[in-house]
Parts: sequence; structure tokens; C-alpha cells
Amino acid sequence: MIVRTLKEITGTDRDKKAANGNWVSRRFLLAKDGMGFSFHETTIFAGTETRIWYKNHLEAVYCVGGRGELERLDTGEIIPISDGTMYALNGHEPHLLRASEDMRLVCVFNPALVGTEDHNKDGVYATPEEETGRA
Repeated sequence: MIVRTLKEITGTDRDKKAANGNWVSRRFLLAKDGMGFSFHETTIFAGTETRIWYKNHLEAVYCVGGRGELERLDTGEIIPISDGTMYALNGHEPHLLRASEDMRLVCVFNPALVGTEDHNKDGVYATPEEETGRA
């Protein structure tokens, strides 16, 4: 059994801050935990816009606080995000995530992240194999 608290993770290598300062991700479960997925609490900071394209991962996101919007880059559709909204990127949809308030999100990734990932210029996370080769 794995039990972790937010307090334990904060300030460790599982507390990943984006290089651009747009978000912080507390990574409760990673690939090395052997669950087959990773589990995170991510805060997207108010007033930011983040380009995301998970071409190597599937992600499900549940908003538990704050407000913002997701703009699909393939269709132009704008989807409001607030407490109680879930979205799943089952088609690797490229998008912009904008926060009008700090958004607190619970996220699940498949395949599991290794923990060091940050978005590249296209919004992509490297594959776990690529990321492990860099770490």
C-alpha cells in the first residue's frame, strides 16, 4: 500500500514547478511506484495560458477548485473549467489551458510520468523512455 500526503510531497522532487512558472504539479504516484498510471494534484496559476499537447500520453483531469477554460486548438471550441468539471484527453487533443483564478486539478496520466517532465515548446511531455534517458 502506498500512502502519501501533500505535506510530505511539497518541497521534494515530486513537487514539480513549470519552467515558465504557469503551474506546480504535486506528483503523488509516478512510474516508479508501479501502478501503471501517475496521479497528480496540479495548480494552474491565475492569469496564465499553457499550451498542452499530450501526444505521448492520455490524461484525465478533474477540477476541484478555481476557474478557467480550455481551448481546443484543433476545433477552436472553448470549454469552461470550474469546480466539478472533468475532461479527458482521449484523442491527444492539442489545447490551451487558461486560468482566470488559480485552478486546482487532480490529474491521471497513462503511461505514468517519471516525474521530471515539463512541457516543451509544443506543449508535449517526452515519452517515459525519453524522459528516463535524460534524467
